[in-house]
Amino acid sequence: MSVVFGPIAGALIGLIGHALKDAIFYGSIWWSWVIVSAFVGFFIGLAATWVRSIRVEEGIFGKREIIYFNIIQVIVNAIGWFLIAPALGVLIYAEPANKEFTQGLFAGISNIITVAILGTILIATYAKTRSKSGSLYLE
Repeated sequence: MSVVFGPIAGALIGLIGHALKDAIFYGSIWWSWVIVSAFVGFFIGLAATWVRSIRVEEGIFGKREIIYFNIIQVIVNAIGWFLIAPALGVLIYAEPANKEFTQGLFAGISNIITVAILGTILIATYAKTRSKSGSLYLE
């Protein structure tokens, strides 16, 4: 969503979506992870719009864009889940560091794989619904 709608929408979707999921399924919100979901949404959207190498709205999402998108998402997810989420868990909830970093490792790997597969499929499918720029010509 952040690739299509930008960093603010991505951050809000991550923040609100994760907070609601935690509240509904677990009864309380684990803010260290909610903050990271917002971080991931924001920075994937920022990278996609700022650098302009991912041109989904123009109907372009080929091999180069797929590689670029996945490089971005791996870096952002790794920073968020391997570093920020565990550090916030230790700071906010006084959880043991080894537990938090182990959870962050598994969450990060899971998110990287999920975004690589589902995110790529969803963006590629969406890009196919957009008209390629310059695809119309006068006869």
